[in-house]
Amino acid sequence: MNPMNWSVLSPEILLLAMTCLIALADLFVSSPRRGLTHGLSMIALAAVAALHLLGFQEGQTQYAFGNMVVSDPMGHLLAFFAVVATAVTLIYARPYAASREMLKGELHTLSLFALLGILVMISANHFLVIYLGLELMSLSLYALVALRRDHAPATEAAMKYFVLGALASGFLLYGLSMLYGATGALELGKVFEAIGSGQINAQVLVFGVVFIVAGLAFKLGVVPFHMWVPDVYQGAPTAVTLMIAAAPKLAAFAITIRLLVEGMIGLGKDWQQMLMVLSVCSLVLGNLAAIAQDNLKRLLAYSTISQLGFMLLGLTPTLIAGNTLSAANGYSSAMFYLVAYVLTTLAGFGVLLALTQRGFESEQVSDLAGLNRRSPLMAGIMALVMFSLAGIPPTVGFYAKLAVLQSLVSTNVPLYIGLAIVAVLLSLIGAYYYLRIVKVMYFDAPADSGPAAGELQLLPTEVRVVLGLNALLVLGFGLLPGGLMAWCADAIRMALAT
Repeated sequence: MNPMNWSVLSPEILLLAMTCLIALADLFVSSPRRGLTHGLSMIALAAVAALHLLGFQEGQTQYAFGNMVVSDPMGHLLAFFAVVATAVTLIYARPYAASREMLKGELHTLSLFALLGILVMISANHFLVIYLGLELMSLSLYALVALRRDHAPATEAAMKYFVLGALASGFLLYGLSMLYGATGALELGKVFEAIGSGQINAQVLVFGVVFIVAGLAFKLGVVPFHMWVPDVYQGAPTAVTLMIAAAPKLAAFAITIRLLVEGMIGLGKDWQQMLMVLSVCSLVLGNLAAIAQDNLKRLLAYSTISQLGFMLLGLTPTLIAGNTLSAANGYSSAMFYLVAYVLTTLAGFGVLLALTQRGFESEQVSDLAGLNRRSPLMAGIMALVMFSLAGIPPTVGFYAKLAVLQSLVSTNVPLYIGLAIVAVLLSLIGAYYYLRIVKVMYFDAPADSGPAAGELQLLPTEVRVVLGLNALLVLGFGLLPGGLMAWCADAIRMALAT
């Protein structure tokens, strides 16, 4: 048996090779539309997505590089959706970037390098590999936020993101070092065995877990480590905001499962209590703060905080009376919820990017006034997005919330049932600001600013097609959620089995 097993990392190797090729090819591209660069990027992403989908269908778990890397169905499924999210983001971003002199090779290459970091994080089975992927993703995103160099808010957002991101990385690295010092292992499987032996100082372990959870909470953007989310969402170019809002959340979920579940399930009673506090605080602050927002990107930032707080609820059930079924049910529900959130976020920001034509930034809630009269299609897609985020049937957001609540209630533990009730009540509060946007689009007088209906029809065909498919998926997975839910359940079950 080959201990290196390079084939396990074939999608990542292909992505790295294609990213280097695209960076070199872009040097010879003179067209401001960057057709060759964009085309090569789409081909690379399509090939990587196909490899991960094939890997998921094979359903095998393989280790490589001395067990530093793992290839399993959960990783393949999360990686597939991360690649698709990146491809959709680049398609939506192209007209926006072209009108703001951002359509350069760096936009594509930095996005692909960020995706490479995401894929490394998803496939990591070792502390050092996790940190390597995290830094590759983070450094690429910092540069993307500052890509529009003549835009002061973007530069300010990049500085805030960089400083706070470095602080969070320090938290995570310090927690990992504490865990290494206690267990003497860097590989997740050996850490699991060391914790299970019961021969390690529990205080040192819990101290390390606190810092690890803090670092993970920052990457997810949940309270009280949320301070960067509204400022970065608002200050970054809208296309880059979408890059931060979608695919990286899948990577953060993956390392949360790898570290907390696969490596430290023996400390579940400690970290699940931390996640409960993080989730409830995120639901409270996210929903209440979003009500006061007039800036759309800040509103969606606080919405993201509340949405990820809801997702964390699915990670709180661990072992109930020695039974792992509640844990698997909760983890698969959380994974489904996150995929649903990413699909919905892509569609929402897709509409915002479509409305930012000819230098106009559609960033205020009032900019959507009367959108139904200017473009019924865009208003319909945005309304579908708002209904999904609010958890209104028949959208995918409704079933995602229902799945998480069911995973809590099915434990028959009063604490989890209480958490479900709190989540429902806070979601009702959150429905206000989502329905407010629908009201503005359909019942307020049209705004004088913003693109006219004719300009919206000038969107590139690929943008209109992808946006339409995106909206159909938000509705389709709500009407027929069984297939995607089964994928998530199988992926989690096989991950826990190894």
